[in-house]
Amino acid sequence: MPPLPPQPLSPLDGRYRAVVGALGDHLSEAGLNRARVHVEIEWLLFLTDRAMFGSAPLEASQIQALHAFAAGFDQLEIDALAQIEAATRHDVKAVEYLVRGELHRLDLDAIAELTHFAATSEDINNLSYALTVSAAVKQVWLPKLRLVIEKLAALAALHRDAAMLARTHGQPATPTTMGKELAVFVHRLQRVVAQIEHTEYLGKFSGATGTFAAHLAADPTADWPALSREFVEGLGLTWNPLTTQIESHDWQAELYSRISHANRILHNLATDVWTYISLGYFRQIPRAGEVGSSTMPHKINPIRFENAEANLEISSALLETLAATLVTSRLQRDLTDSTTQRNIGVGLGHSLLALDNLERGLGDIALDPAALERDLDANWEVLAEAVQTVIRAEVVAGRSHIANPYDALKELTRGHRIGSDELAAFIADLDIGDAAKQRLLALTPAGYTGLASALVDYLG
Repeated sequence: MPPLPPQPLSPLDGRYRAVVGALGDHLSEAGLNRARVHVEIEWLLFLTDRAMFGSAPLEASQIQALHAFAAGFDQLEIDALAQIEAATRHDVKAVEYLVRGELHRLDLDAIAELTHFAATSEDINNLSYALTVSAAVKQVWLPKLRLVIEKLAALAALHRDAAMLARTHGQPATPTTMGKELAVFVHRLQRVVAQIEHTEYLGKFSGATGTFAAHLAADPTADWPALSREFVEGLGLTWNPLTTQIESHDWQAELYSRISHANRILHNLATDVWTYISLGYFRQIPRAGEVGSSTMPHKINPIRFENAEANLEISSALLETLAATLVTSRLQRDLTDSTTQRNIGVGLGHSLLALDNLERGLGDIALDPAALERDLDANWEVLAEAVQTVIRAEVVAGRSHIANPYDALKELTRGHRIGSDELAAFIADLDIGDAAKQRLLALTPAGYTGLASALVDYLG
């Protein structure tokens, strides 16, 4: 067969591009290069603003033009960089030459040598990655996660009183409510979000081995650490004073581990909701025109949760690899992080795709109260916990002399089902106080949910 026209190799750039495309504005090669141009220009302006090496502050119109060049980075600059890099075989040097070309166009050749001044490539790269990752997380990924949390919290509030049979170890267990179970996921995710929101995005600007050697050679009188700190913090980042050639990437490892942790919680959510759908607790809402199975017309498959589950696994695998590998660099520098960091967008992209599926999936399910009620009514033995606990309290209070209440309930219920009549007859014959007996006789599986509904209020 003849070859196809050029095709995207990753599904994120093909089938799912519409869902994850916003990340490309930050974590693509073009997004990285735009940030590099921004950092190079800001360093140039930082030096001229302070009249370093006999330079003078630029005019307002010149500053505006340079800012516009960085902000307006588009296909023209992308193509120009590709041509320059084809010759330099060095991506950051190509950015330097691109900026120099703009200085020439603006008749600013006199300060051209301040472009990339005393900087190693990693001075530019580490700041660019910190800026792009920060923007991607704060502007794209976190807002989508918050939408999922909001939808989940709304379902938790809506179903806070919907009594449901719990299934610890997959077996009938003390009832809960659907709202409380969903609220557990909301609470877990909110904690991780708070941690991610407090991420420190670190940056360094200290030269080839982190010693400010070239800076000091050029001007021994300047306080270069103070200037470096001012520059890095001026970009909205946290200054890292002690590094090798590279910023040590510890903040990245921390961030990706936390995002992976969020992924794992979301994966748990996806598998639990899938199971609730399988049990009939949730019905899936049919959408006009959709096909569930190519051969079984009746089917509505829980594909949103299955898709989310798979993409969360891929995302966590990539992010955990990044977290594990980025923290190691041989001696003062090796290049393993260069190619590794180009996959940050892939890791976040699969997570973003999963979030989109979860958001849509949660909007396409409806609780079936009748299914919950049927399951509860078929499992009266779950009240054995309440009965033996009340008997124990009565024994301690001196209102009962029953020996081994746990064993008595175990003999009654373990390994077989009992109904309401059998349990009522057992309770009626118990040697306990009247008030306790009446409480137990009034219990039903649907009413044995403790404080489940009230616990939802802890979400605030």
